[in-house]
Amino acid sequence: MSSLKSAANLHISANASACAGDLCNFIIEKSNEAIKKNGFFRVGLSGGSLVKFLSEELPKKNIEWSKWKIFFCDERHVPEDHPECTFTLYDKSLFSKVGIPKENVFKNDSNLTVEQAAERYEKLIKEEFETDSPRFDMLLLGMGPDGHTCSLFPNHQLLNVKDKIVAFIKDSPKPPPERITLTMPILLNCDNAVFCSCGDGKKEMVKEVLENQNMDFPAARVQPVKGSLHWFMDKGAAGLLSNI
Repeated sequence: MSSLKSAANLHISANASACAGDLCNFIIEKSNEAIKKNGFFRVGLSGGSLVKFLSEELPKKNIEWSKWKIFFCDERHVPEDHPECTFTLYDKSLFSKVGIPKENVFKNDSNLTVEQAAERYEKLIKEEFETDSPRFDMLLLGMGPDGHTCSLFPNHQLLNVKDKIVAFIKDSPKPPPERITLTMPILLNCDNAVFCSCGDGKKEMVKEVLENQNMDFPAARVQPVKGSLHWFMDKGAAGLLSNI
């Protein structure tokens, strides 16, 4: 593990498979700490390659699933039978395998309008945390080739939202166009913001975000105020970083 001036803790593995293992070991370590301290582990999940990584590694581990409370950092506003529904991807590949209680998974309601869905999800989070300023134990994040994270895209007005913890988007540059997403204030208020990025195709953006700290890219803005920032990568994604 090494650090850059961005204050990110870097975890660089030989390949994507090793990265998945290292990431899941870290998740379990932090989940055990949270459960010991609070009696539960509140985590936000993202889609993309994280679905595969978590679904392959976590079922092998000894985890107190009944103590996990799972939310989604963003969700495509599509029916649950849609092939791009993040909840369903996790439900089929992970949740159904480990027997996590259904009431511990907080999912989107696609029967509502996307505006209503965002309002509902924000209310749901605030009620669970019993505060207007929720603090997740961990947010598991990905980064797109354009530097987006969650459904916060470069040069989009959602980056400036400060009075909501969940927002909706109808014009996502990446389909499907309608989504709900956590906003930047809640990303900055978590205990552990954890990115996972693998492959040579990510190395230019990883350098922009971590070394150049180019704030044009939303992923670069995720630097928790009182929490920790971690980046799990393989050697391909970290290939252009210096001083590591």
